[in-house]
Amino acid sequence: MLILTLNCRTFSLQYQLFDWGQNRTLASGNVERVVIGDTFLTHKVPGKAPRHLDRDCADHTQALQFVLDTLTDSKDGVLPEVASISAIGHRVVHGGERFTKSVLIDDDVVAAIKETANLAPLHNTPNLAGIRAAKDLLPNLPQVAIFDTAFHQTMPEKAYIYPLPYDWYKQHGIRRYGFHGQSHLHAARRGAALAGVPLERCNLVTVHTGNGVSLCALKNGVSVDTSMGLTPLEGVMMGTRCGDIDAGIIPFMMNEAGISAAEMDLFLNQKSGLAGIVGRRVSRRTVVDEAVVGDPRCQLALDMESYRLRKYIGAYIAVIGRPDAIVFTYGEGWEDWPVRGMALKGMEQFGIEVDLKRDEEALRGEREMLISADSSKVKVFALPSGEEMMLNEDVAAIMGWPAREAGAA
Repeated sequence: MLILTLNCRTFSLQYQLFDWGQNRTLASGNVERVVIGDTFLTHKVPGKAPRHLDRDCADHTQALQFVLDTLTDSKDGVLPEVASISAIGHRVVHGGERFTKSVLIDDDVVAAIKETANLAPLHNTPNLAGIRAAKDLLPNLPQVAIFDTAFHQTMPEKAYIYPLPYDWYKQHGIRRYGFHGQSHLHAARRGAALAGVPLERCNLVTVHTGNGVSLCALKNGVSVDTSMGLTPLEGVMMGTRCGDIDAGIIPFMMNEAGISAAEMDLFLNQKSGLAGIVGRRVSRRTVVDEAVVGDPRCQLALDMESYRLRKYIGAYIAVIGRPDAIVFTYGEGWEDWPVRGMALKGMEQFGIEVDLKRDEEALRGEREMLISADSSKVKVFALPSGEEMMLNEDVAAIMGWPAREAGAA
């Protein structure tokens, strides 16, 4: 019961090989600079030092072949042969309104993902490239599509319909869809378990952090609102995305500076957020480090990010009432620290108090941490992202394999 999960982006391919029966990761890694040249693979096997391997890959098919060769390599591999893999799971960012759950991929599903690509061209197009690569190289393996948007299909109309001409929704599908569904689902399950409240009765605010950031309001365990919208551009300030802005800025700057639609899309998605304020594309750790030594724009970027997070958390508390917990997920401890404490500072009137020492301890990452103070009426947790496990669970469910123990991390 070995699952290979793939997350394909425009110039990269992320993978994980998971043994469902033994409940353990056998290997994981990334292929970077696909298409653009100087391609390299970072291969990780638990208990061993990461391996850096070089091989140019002109497309995602060659990148996947690179992964398969590495997984079966006599020195670096963990498999005797590719045939040991039982199923493949693909993260697909946008499923539109059609897909409310993960599905086994067939020609109709591929066609539907292609039709939805206009809603998320930067994501669905490479997702499709990964699906086609797997079909070419592993044609006999069952493949499963797991959609970011599916988790948020429980939102009510008042939350997902935009105050725009209604015909735009009916004819073009313009509505809030939301993203990071697997991450929010994992955060909700673990947050409810850690808070000691059954998920179906649990109210939560979950925060997915990283270069892309989104929040979700959960009422009785289901998504009732989320910060990202038609695309992953809406919401809070992010690494390179602007999040919420006055829509009037777009035509103003297009006219004022002669910016084309394509250039504007690039500005909003790749040259805004932290990168826009700091003036260059940098990691959040660099922003934190330089803010500590007095860089005013790095400090401004952190202040802006935490302020906008606080506004969203406050808004979602207004929607769901006092939450049983607020849950931050992270890839590494640095992903959202010290922004967590900054965002929640001054929210004692809502029953929220962060213990800054506990929050700093979460820097070590790789484990679930209570970061709220003992006196806090609302528990606040920081925990590792569980996106990969959610992908594995959906693949296993569709394959009909035994479920893991409920509530397991």
